[in-house]
Amino acid sequence: MQYEVEQKHRLENPAGFEQKLQQRGIPLGPVQHQIDSYFNHPSREFAETDEAFRIRQVAELNFVTYKGPKVDRVTKTRQELELPLTPGAAAAADFTRLLVALGFTLVGRVCKSRRTFSLPSAGHAVVGCIDEILDVGTFVELELTVDQGEVDNAKRIIAALADELGLGSGERRSYLEMFLDG
Repeated sequence: MQYEVEQKHRLENPAGFEQKLQQRGIPLGPVQHQIDSYFNHPSREFAETDEAFRIRQVAELNFVTYKGPKVDRVTKTRQELELPLTPGAAAAADFTRLLVALGFTLVGRVCKSRRTFSLPSAGHAVVGCIDEILDVGTFVELELTVDQGEVDNAKRIIAALADELGLGSGERRSYLEMFLDG
């Protein structure tokens, strides 16, 4: 079973952070525009169970993702299952209609611009991204995807890297929670 070990931090100075990456020779990928449509289950409240279920659109690509409850109080570590869907806006709309017919309700949409990067740390390639979230702000995420037995080590690696980069305290709320909190 795969776990996503993630730490998210608000960036008060995105240009300064990008400069730190440049000084390390870490290139940023191209801007990707993503639309995440979040749904609630017909018989349980994901806000109470700390789960998430979404359709992500990245250009023509579509994915359906389930994220289990967070497993600690510091990081955003959780089980994640992501599956590809048929490409195209019509396919995302069709899958949305299927979910609604099954009793799921659309909770909200989060629109973001994302630039990814990879940072070597303790023998791992930590995946990072700078996210500009419409009506929420700019954040950096650091993430490793590992098997259950590697979760604690991955948390240490990410925490040390966040410290080294001067990122300060982490943000455990999801972008959806922040968006809904307004």
